Amino acid sequence: MSTLPSQAAEALGLRERKKQATRATLSAVALRLALERGIDQVTVEEIAQEANVSLRTFRNYFPTKAAAIVDIAHNRADTFVAAFKARPAKEELWSSLTEALLALYPDEPDRNSIERMRLLRNEPALATEEYKADLTVQAKLAEAIAERSGSTVSSDIMPGLTAALVLATAHTALEFWLSSGSRTTLRETLSGAMHEVQLIVPSAIAQDAADAPPQR
Repeated sequence: MSTLPSQAAEALGLRERKKQATRATLSAVALRLALERGIDQVTVEEIAQEANVSLRTFRNYFPTKAAAIVDIAHNRADTFVAAFKARPAKEELWSSLTEALLALYPDEPDRNSIERMRLLRNEPALATEEYKADLTVQAKLAEAIAERSGSTVSSDIMPGLTAALVLATAHTALEFWLSSGSRTTLRETLSGAMHEVQLIVPSAIAQDAADAPPQR
């Protein structure tokens, strides 16, 4: 039996892993230089040089330095969705989403991690790329939620709404944790925020229905 198909698949897998490694290296270098110097003091040429690749190679992966810096957010999308899909099928949906969110932060962020968070959230030059990354996370999560519920994002609005609510909760919790000097851990803050939303949303819906004028 010929081994050519398996050899071709192995070679394809190796090339893909090399591409992923190069992409990750470029993103890590871009982020490190931005933290060390400030984003305005970093050029794509310097990023490519530090990563030991050509400027053309950099351009093959990223259109701008901002895209390279924010690329780590796209990795979060894959981690988040994978963690959600790994949860028990019979587990309550919001509980599964909470555990998947916490999987993004298995350990408490160290000082360097906190500096990266602040840069990604507070640098105006990164806002557009951050928004694109959020849309990627939301789309992938919505697809996973729809798959779990046996629906599709094109026929049911709830998976998209749920994914958007999770992201909004995560962003709000992270902003609070970074800015308030909270004494709780990040994981505790995220978990608490998800719990609050789980309690608030049904209550808000019930209150809205109670406040609505009676139908005639």
